[in-house]
Amino acid sequence: MNENHVISIIEAFSGSNIAEIELSEGNLRLHMRKESALGPSAPPIGEGVGREAPRRPDAQASESAGSPAEGRETVTSPLVGTFYASPGPDAPPFAPPGARVKAGDSLCILEAMKMMNRLEAEHDCEIVSVLASNGDLVEFGQALFEIKRV
Repeated sequence: MNENHVISIIEAFSGSNIAEIELSEGNLRLHMRKESALGPSAPPIGEGVGREAPRRPDAQASESAGSPAEGRETVTSPLVGTFYASPGPDAPPFAPPGARVKAGDSLCILEAMKMMNRLEAEHDCEIVSVLASNGDLVEFGQALFEIKRV
């Protein structure tokens, strides 16, 4: 399975009404699941595309902390990829703690297979905390932001 084949599978999955799919070929395993980016954090699946993703101490802390405080929600990663808080190395972050963002505003960029995917806010909200660091490899379902709707 080459990169173009994987990208076409991802695009087909994104445009379909299929909720979850898992494909394997050789040592490559591709697992995709659709769910709202806002809402309770799904437990990490523990595997990336073809390899196990590293666990970060801050991710473990957020998982053991339980559910977000009342009135707060968690924005989770819809894919396995690299987290970028800003559009470039010298640019300010899209959504620093304390920032108010509108529905549709970019929260971060998730790079997967050299494709830059903007994660957008689904609602007007205030960023309470950013749970990933710039350049981190993040897992599907990993908590990235804690927010409060406004």
